[in-house]
Amino acid sequence: MTWNTDKGVSAGLPRPRHGCVTWPLAHEKRPSPHPLEASMPGFTTRPELRGRFGMVASTHWLASSVGMAALERGGNAFDAAVAAGFTLQVVEPHLNGPGGEVPVLFHKAGESPQVLCGQGPAPAAAVPAAFDGLDRIPGSGVLAACVPGAFDAWMLLLRDYGTMRLEDVLEPAIGYAAHGFPVLAQISAKINELSEVFTRWWPGSARLYLRDGRAPAPGTWQTNPVLAATYRRIASEARSAARTREGQIDAARRIWREGFVAEAITGFLSAPVPDASGIPRRALLTGADLAQWRAGYEETTRVQHNGLTVHKTGPWGQGPVFLQQLTLAEALETGKADVLSPEFAHLVTEAAKLAFADREAWYGDPAFTDVPLATLLSTEYAEQRATLVGETASLELRPGSPDGRVPYLPERYLSGSTAAIDRAGGEPTLGATGEHRGDTCHVDVVDRNGNLVSATPSGGWLASSPVIEELGFPLGTRAQMFWLDPRSPSVVAPGKRPRSTLTPTLVTREGEGVLALGTPGGDQQDQWSLTFFLRLAHGGMDLQEAIDAPMFHTNAFPSSFHPRETVPGEMVAESRMGTQEIAELRRRGHRVVESGPWSLGRLSAVRRDPDTGALSAAANPRGSQGYAVGR
Repeated sequence: MTWNTDKGVSAGLPRPRHGCVTWPLAHEKRPSPHPLEASMPGFTTRPELRGRFGMVASTHWLASSVGMAALERGGNAFDAAVAAGFTLQVVEPHLNGPGGEVPVLFHKAGESPQVLCGQGPAPAAAVPAAFDGLDRIPGSGVLAACVPGAFDAWMLLLRDYGTMRLEDVLEPAIGYAAHGFPVLAQISAKINELSEVFTRWWPGSARLYLRDGRAPAPGTWQTNPVLAATYRRIASEARSAARTREGQIDAARRIWREGFVAEAITGFLSAPVPDASGIPRRALLTGADLAQWRAGYEETTRVQHNGLTVHKTGPWGQGPVFLQQLTLAEALETGKADVLSPEFAHLVTEAAKLAFADREAWYGDPAFTDVPLATLLSTEYAEQRATLVGETASLELRPGSPDGRVPYLPERYLSGSTAAIDRAGGEPTLGATGEHRGDTCHVDVVDRNGNLVSATPSGGWLASSPVIEELGFPLGTRAQMFWLDPRSPSVVAPGKRPRSTLTPTLVTREGEGVLALGTPGGDQQDQWSLTFFLRLAHGGMDLQEAIDAPMFHTNAFPSSFHPRETVPGEMVAESRMGTQEIAELRRRGHRVVESGPWSLGRLSAVRRDPDTGALSAAANPRGSQGYAVGR
């Protein structure tokens, strides 16, 4: 453990300009010490990194090191993010893979921030009738496969904003896949849970991940030589197809969507494939779906807060729910509360319930549904919704009626069935009924020129779908997030993007990038990230303090994952929040479930002070794998 005794202005904090506060100073910290900190001022598990050359923070130390190596070799933040992203596919196969997706928020110095959408859409055959006989789209197998989006998105970012060659950014991932990477305890546990599924139904997964029928032990080395060969072949064919850096990257994109990769995917899907329960199902995804889709750029969705501009994805992701919580925080004056107090947790939780209820009622791919986003993010709407927050916890799902419109509610709420489900808290890797879920990873990068990247790769989990033996990776199952209810704004439709939980965050000040952050965690992502951000913006914490502080979230709205459970009034809190604090929250009516002392959130973040050029970074100690690297 380390002790942070620096009580001055953090080097990475933007400094206030005369007449307006743009970011709180360290002396504006919470008014009174939390009991946990009373004898441990400035306690952190590790230091906030500071420097001026470059910073990379991610959910795995190898990805962070690869990103930093790209910067050291002369690459920029975009090169580093791409190299780290491909490395994450190899070293965290339980959290993401080549068959998954990635949203990226980025800021090139001197330009406006953008969203890069690497969320592949539903296949052309994905109409509700294709799921007849099912009440929900299943979370395993191939029926829920959308177009894999991560590869094309990373390639587009590299082509348009990076400087390195295709083979340079793929080299580290190929190396770890070919020569091995250390097996995390979480990978071993996930494979062990699925060993029977692999053995009985998914032989490709069994051959890759089981050793004499058993999961690899933590700390042993795992290889994926087929994936290494896949990326080597893409690089080789691309090199033969074009002479320029940009031409080779475009060639790689064609090879992925129309060449041997697409052929292997469509060949694998030519016959029914069993899901985790052994039921054979025929995929809806086709070669035409793969060939037609391209990643693309969009404007960010954004609001102003405390002199900063906070940027998120559009409502095809859950990103705007973060922004709704920010506007509610202003209406509720949450920033005046001690950021480690029960009052703060109560206000944040009640605002989250309102914002996530609106997510359920209104969010969907804006190309297919009319999302009243301007009203949802307005000050007037936030002030109106804030009147619903009282001194005690709400046990209801209460979406609003922006512009007088009638909100969507799932059928069980219309019928009055909202019984709570008794389950422990944590990240969405295993559901209430025992079905396997995937999770996510994250990477943030800032370079000395002020370029900033925040990305949340996910999907294509080893637990979600069988490995395609010719390629070395499984497909994703992101279509499980669609609803089959035709009233829902997120009802499945051909070419529609599922309402993803993936939600990186980027912050600017007066047009310059100052902060990139994110976390895995499904529906919890925009809760943990919001709490972290408020602890920075109003609590005066540095990055590492805000990550290390006790975390909490609510499950009082429909989960995005099968089987869509809801737990009215439930708040999950790390036990080290404090006995008196938890008792006070229970007195207010919150159904608090205590999780382990270091169990919630896997945040990482990088920051830049535009006044001095100073950089900082931090990463989560929970799970013993996230690391920040920089100098």
